[in-house]
Amino acid sequence: MARYIVHAADSCYKLPDHVSLDEGAMLEPLSVGIHACRRGGVGMGSQVLITGAGPIGLVSLLAAKVAGASRVSVTDLRTDRFDLAAELRAEIGTDLDSEAGTFDVTIDCTGAEAAVRTALRAARSGGKIVLVGLGPDELTLPIVEAATREVDMLGLFRYANTYPTALSLVASGTVDVKPLITHRFGLDEVLDAFETARSAEDWVIKVMVNIE
Repeated sequence: MARYIVHAADSCYKLPDHVSLDEGAMLEPLSVGIHACRRGGVGMGSQVLITGAGPIGLVSLLAAKVAGASRVSVTDLRTDRFDLAAELRAEIGTDLDSEAGTFDVTIDCTGAEAAVRTALRAARSGGKIVLVGLGPDELTLPIVEAATREVDMLGLFRYANTYPTALSLVASGTVDVKPLITHRFGLDEVLDAFETARSAEDWVIKVMVNIE
């Protein structure tokens, strides 16, 4: 939380003049979504389920759409997030029991045991589940069901070699990350920013601290 920092040049990417610092800051979460879709093999015509409509779930939605997914469904316990998900052209998953085994790729962005179980059972036979969210160290999951239906479970930790892609998508206007920024604070309000991000009461997606 400083106005200036020294960083290795080969780990930095120059933002084009028309890309804002807000958009530049969103390249990190967007990179996670891109990596998740690459791990899951999301492509033209893919049907994708995303469990969790927080910041990572929504950037995964954006990445899945640009990768060519024909259908992206999003589910979350917090229904206040559905409006933004719908604006981003997602279907809202409300009755997944009736859609068990119908998605080519499911991406869990919660780490919660119930959500992972839902994502696993929603994957079609021979499909994939990408574990993005980090929850408890151990979960109880229907592994035999996953094995007999040949559902591939793929782990993910952050991202790898995705920043150039994320920057290209934002700079070209192909992906618009600005709607995900719901709150802004100055550097002198950083404690309020963290409290807002932690709050479960307010409608919060992405909190931005302006260092200018």
